[in-house]
Amino acid sequence: MDNTGCGIHAVHHLFLIWLSVYPLCSQGSWMWLGITSVGVPEKLGCAHLPLSHKQKELCARKPHLLPSVKEGARLGITECQTQFRHERWNCSTRRDPNVFGYELTSGTKETAFIHAVMAAGLVHAVTRSCSAGNMTECSCDTSLLGSGSPTEGWHWGGCSDDIAFGTSFSRRFIDSAAKNTSTRGEEALLIMKQHNSEAGRQAVAKTMLTDCRCHGVSGSCAVKTCWRTMAAFERVGAYLKDRYETSVHVVDRSKRKVRRKDKEQRHVPITKDELIFFNKSPNYCLEDRRLGVTGTRGRKCNRTSAGPDGCNLLCCGRGYNTHVVRHVERCECKFVWCCYVRCRRCETMNDMHTCK
Repeated sequence: MDNTGCGIHAVHHLFLIWLSVYPLCSQGSWMWLGITSVGVPEKLGCAHLPLSHKQKELCARKPHLLPSVKEGARLGITECQTQFRHERWNCSTRRDPNVFGYELTSGTKETAFIHAVMAAGLVHAVTRSCSAGNMTECSCDTSLLGSGSPTEGWHWGGCSDDIAFGTSFSRRFIDSAAKNTSTRGEEALLIMKQHNSEAGRQAVAKTMLTDCRCHGVSGSCAVKTCWRTMAAFERVGAYLKDRYETSVHVVDRSKRKVRRKDKEQRHVPITKDELIFFNKSPNYCLEDRRLGVTGTRGRKCNRTSAGPDGCNLLCCGRGYNTHVVRHVERCECKFVWCCYVRCRRCETMNDMHTCK
């Protein structure tokens, strides 16, 4: 696995091209993350992409959506690494078909977040493409047009983002790829994946914003035209990170209806926007090659922070090493007539702390 910096770097540099013969195994339908590694999907064709059988069929019917699928995977991976960049688990990725490694099937809170953010990324990317007019079967949401509050001087207009199409496609593409499960553990993971994927889709809807434009003499706001738009995906990611922090530990049962593990809360229904998990997370402090856990040794930490990026928490009490880093840059630049810029060469020495 890569550490935080390397993981984010890997998103912007293509992953290794996945082999289409790679089996689904216990991962379910998440081979589609490998589509981020494929240069131009249209040239390769759906049959050669890292997709399940049902996903390939959907791809063949709607090949124009492949760029959005690729963008959705990129959004989800990048946002996961951004939200967890200071945590012991930093959403690191691997340069092989397993991408997220152990966390994808561990049944932990981390699994829940991955499922949610990837489904949300697909909704966001497809919906954005619809609003941009890149597809003929979807465009803007016109259901609100003509309504509003004339007495208050505003009405619905403009181009509202139609998340209904993006949400529907996300369900078909991700959930339809689920295979038949034969064991209780696989059934539980499938239930968890479908619930958390839906929670991710709900997050896009719940973070939508209302934008308005004023109309009137000399810029006055006598009348406003308003429309609904998706929030930046960073806001969706922050919303899901909050849900991760309050995720619900549920009983591992083969039945479709899950319930809270806390006996005192058993009667409280689980809502669609809550994330659920079955297994407790490892502490991620020490390397465990069997599970693919990299540990926090060598990670940069903040000596003065009391948060998760602080050396005490991130280093798990093992202490930290301090290195002096020399940084050289151009500074105090001035324009000289005519015609060049003259700069000084500034050098600073900074302390860098890494976990033991």
